[in-house]
Amino acid sequence: MAVDEQKIAEAPVAAFNQSFWLRLDNAAKIYPAIQNSELTAVFRLSCILKDRIRLKPLLAAIKLIEDRFPYYKVKPKAGFFWYYLEFHDEPIPLRPDLTIPCRSFKKGDLIFRILVKDNRISVEFSHILTDGGGAFEFLKTLMLEYFGQCCITLGDEVIALRPNEIPDIEEFEDGFAKYFQGNIPSPKKKPKSFHLVSKLNDPPRFNTLIAKLPLDQTSHRAKSYSVSVTEYLVAVYLYTLQKIYYGLSNFRKRTVRKIFRIQVPVNLRRIYHSKTMRNFSLFVTPEIDLSLGVYTFEEIAKTVHHIMQLETDKKLINKMIARNVGAERNIWFKNIPLFIKSLILFFTYTIAGTSRYSGVITNLGKVSLGEADKLIDHFVFIPPPPNKTLKVNCGVLGFCNNLVMSFGNITQSRELEREFLRFLVTQGIDVKVINH
Repeated sequence: MAVDEQKIAEAPVAAFNQSFWLRLDNAAKIYPAIQNSELTAVFRLSCILKDRIRLKPLLAAIKLIEDRFPYYKVKPKAGFFWYYLEFHDEPIPLRPDLTIPCRSFKKGDLIFRILVKDNRISVEFSHILTDGGGAFEFLKTLMLEYFGQCCITLGDEVIALRPNEIPDIEEFEDGFAKYFQGNIPSPKKKPKSFHLVSKLNDPPRFNTLIAKLPLDQTSHRAKSYSVSVTEYLVAVYLYTLQKIYYGLSNFRKRTVRKIFRIQVPVNLRRIYHSKTMRNFSLFVTPEIDLSLGVYTFEEIAKTVHHIMQLETDKKLINKMIARNVGAERNIWFKNIPLFIKSLILFFTYTIAGTSRYSGVITNLGKVSLGEADKLIDHFVFIPPPPNKTLKVNCGVLGFCNNLVMSFGNITQSRELEREFLRFLVTQGIDVKVINH
């Protein structure tokens, strides 16, 4: 049966220990069609403590929060027309963190996991379940309960989901469906963009490089260009890609595209004041066109700022939601069998999806656990492994006076990371590469 809203409102959390199912949200529908052992659609959030993890309190904390997140204790199932999520009352898995991050999930498993190693607690989620915003709320709840089980007294100033709360019906929502408007036009299709030409690694291809920057220095440099930290980092990404382009041979320059476009996820919960714990983010796509000539960094920063300000306008976000949800509700597409839908989604993603952008940078913003911050060294956010077209992506997360950047790379080259971080150093920002 579907989720009973009245039961959620009135019954104890234990009422979820029965069968219910959820439709995949609009953003999740693409992932079952494209994921495989390498393109896993799995991302990681890690909390690195100053002291070694105590296993017994961690297990107690996991058991305590299990019933608070019923919408995550689900498994994907194939229907005739769409995949859906079916509730399974299984313990949340805790595993030693021994292999590369963001591995795929085995068939029949829950599609999130908790991993532990030394002083690091990580959660990994399939994007079928949620995005970074939802996953961090889960990690925040887990960490606060862990500290409680360690008998560490903390204040209650941090807004977090608590184990003894009844899940709000809004936490289950597909925000895209809720805010869909069917009477507005879709945004125009964007032309294809430049892609890195580096050779791929042999499987398993995915490698990460983690860099820690002082947040105050980065913020100061961003303000000197009258842009936000996210806009500044996007500008550095585009400037780095431009430098890589001009380092190519003349033949390569003639064969690659000259539009450089970065995909930047935007957390829609802040725009629509949503409580959903499922996927609810869309992308803005600042770009430069090298057919117009070489850009200075100042020109790129200015361009990025204005495009991001424009594309995060709520009316333009509504157009993107209308396009995505409208395609899903198309009467022809809606009524064809799942195996045909999956083929269409796979080829759409492969041919049209990632061909439109040159890179991805996801900034989850600055996070805090209140008084518990004194117990934490830093957080790390690792986005899902990039596909063979994109090759590299980047995740960013701020904590205290640290800005931690994670580059995920499936190629033999580290040119993008090297040039990106080298430019930050020339800007007077202290960069430290760290282990993860």
